[in-house]
Amino acid sequence: MKKAVLVGRPNVGKSALFNRLAGRRISIVHDQPGVTRDRIEALCSLGRVPFGIVDTGGIGASPDPDFAEATHRAADDALEGADAVLFVVDGKDGLLPLDTELAAKLRRASRPVVLVVNKLDDPKHDDLEGEFLQLGFDRVVGISAVHGRGTDDLLSAVGEAFGAQEPGSELPETKIPPRIVIIGRPNVGKSSLTNALLGRDRAIVSDIAGTTRDAVEVPCEFGGRPYLLLDTAGIRHRSRHNTSVEVFSVMRSEEAIRMADVCVLVIDAQSGVTEQDKRIAGLIQKSRKAVVIAVNKADLLDADSTRREGLKEQLAAWQSQLFFLPYAPLVLLSAKTGDNLKRLGTTVEKMRQHATRRLGTGELNRVFRDAMTLHPPPMRGTRRLKVFYATQLEESAPRPFAPVKFLLFVNAPGLLTPTYETYLAAQVRRVREYPGLPLIFELRARPESEKRVRTRGGKRPAKRPATKRR
Repeated sequence: MKKAVLVGRPNVGKSALFNRLAGRRISIVHDQPGVTRDRIEALCSLGRVPFGIVDTGGIGASPDPDFAEATHRAADDALEGADAVLFVVDGKDGLLPLDTELAAKLRRASRPVVLVVNKLDDPKHDDLEGEFLQLGFDRVVGISAVHGRGTDDLLSAVGEAFGAQEPGSELPETKIPPRIVIIGRPNVGKSSLTNALLGRDRAIVSDIAGTTRDAVEVPCEFGGRPYLLLDTAGIRHRSRHNTSVEVFSVMRSEEAIRMADVCVLVIDAQSGVTEQDKRIAGLIQKSRKAVVIAVNKADLLDADSTRREGLKEQLAAWQSQLFFLPYAPLVLLSAKTGDNLKRLGTTVEKMRQHATRRLGTGELNRVFRDAMTLHPPPMRGTRRLKVFYATQLEESAPRPFAPVKFLLFVNAPGLLTPTYETYLAAQVRRVREYPGLPLIFELRARPESEKRVRTRGGKRPAKRPATKRR
């Protein structure tokens, strides 16, 4: 598939154009220069032939000096794989010396260039496009990324830059691979883990908290199977947000949890489970997502903690602190040294396999019968929960890593308490582990009289003919 890379100096509207071409809000758009740091990829399906688009950080200025070098390097890497370049400039600001420098750099790159004059929001601004003709590019298009003006002309110019293509010859697969979202608080090593899993420096890594801002989505493979790996911004408590950009970053991270098939919750082995780790774990639990806990920075643990007995106790302590996710596998690893990275991939594959397994109806009903005999449900008023029949539900078009659902016919759904539901789930997991997968019980009321009329063969007895009183 062809790929177009958006480049330009900071704050010319590259992210707004990227979102317009992608058809959804992916990159954070803000008046603050230098918001985009990592390169972000998506698919544009607006034209006759879909193509890939890449958003990059601003080149040639340092509005964000701590990350200027890394941002420019990421943009340069994106240019290496480009089939065409969308050179975005600000029509309202006019032609600046930095635009001229970038134009010279792009000519040296020997890639087809479409000069995109942005922020021409009104037809009376169209004359501003003429100033940029002196840059010498053949393809010049005036647009407004915010309002969508000139989008069709831009798509035509991009198609011309790509060269001849047969419509439909490179249509991507419609099936979206499962999404693995790397989530956690700031500075626990999410971007380092992303790069380690990909085997290359794809996300910008820094000791400065809040380095990652956008949710960076990259194709990857685990066990020979395709996935989409999402590196997200660190989630801090709302009271500690410093800027509106951070607020948007956290919102994208929380949205990524809702989009995820699997959440990898990253915690710091040195600091252990913090209150913020618990809050993020609560978001994952509330969203009912498959989850694995990656304890990163194992290489920084002291010798006592890494001994067999000490390590076993430490793992148990971390698991107990996240007691509301008792089903989440815990993997101790180091993104820096690569220790145990393969085990993380093996754990994800194990979760995928268990998500496809069914628990037989007969066995499931025996599990509930034995569990309720051993520990009867609590009384609620004068009544107690009764489970007449249980079966595992099967989705018509299941997504990988979907929650495992069971349908329970009971006397009254309101009699099931949260504590007893947790107990029943634990009893089911004794028979089928379902690692990392949430269990969901859907309750349906059924009168007790229906249970009494069932025969051993599962059929209702024939009704006796009604007799009239004489």
